[in-house]
Amino acid sequence: LEEAAFQLQQIFRIDISIALNILGIESMRAGHYRIAYTCFKLAADRGYSKAQFNVGLCYEHGRGTEKDLEKAAFYYYHAASSCHPMAQYRYARYLLCHRPETEWDRHQQAVTFLEQAAIAGLTEAQAYLGVFYMRGLQPKEKRGLKYLLLAAKNGDAQSRYHVGVCYEKGLGVQQNLAEAMKHYRQSAAAGNRKARERLR
Repeated sequence: LEEAAFQLQQIFRIDISIALNILGIESMRAGHYRIAYTCFKLAADRGYSKAQFNVGLCYEHGRGTEKDLEKAAFYYYHAASSCHPMAQYRYARYLLCHRPETEWDRHQQAVTFLEQAAIAGLTEAQAYLGVFYMRGLQPKEKRGLKYLLLAAKNGDAQSRYHVGVCYEKGLGVQQNLAEAMKHYRQSAAAGNRKARERLR
């Protein structure tokens, strides 16, 4: 009986969090940012990762509360720890952009979160990692190309352009101008201006 009661409490807690998060989303769409933030915060404090991510967005953009990147990162971290791909991406970007590069453990944590988000299929993380590995202090061109190809397959025109550059210059792959042209054409067709210039 105690186990059944505990299970019911868990279900009720999760259902309330889901309902609060949905109410927050609807309030945000209606322009009621303060109400949205309050709903997200209540659900986030119950451990609901989607709401934690939404609280992070509120703090990052100053919607319904004051803008505070550290608080945004705090909530992104909690959602990221629950395997929320976009939170993993945003928290990793925060670590890489707002923390000293000398903090190696934070750098590694950022890369780990980015890779988890990329493997989960998040195009933004794939594209970011692709460029990150290509431009690092010690470039890992093959790994960078792998992520750029994943992002390109998911429709990211900028990543498709970068794949073209890799083939044109022989970065992480055998140089192949015909293959480079193919990728530039696809990227240009999707509206990428740099790809059009490169084709010319």
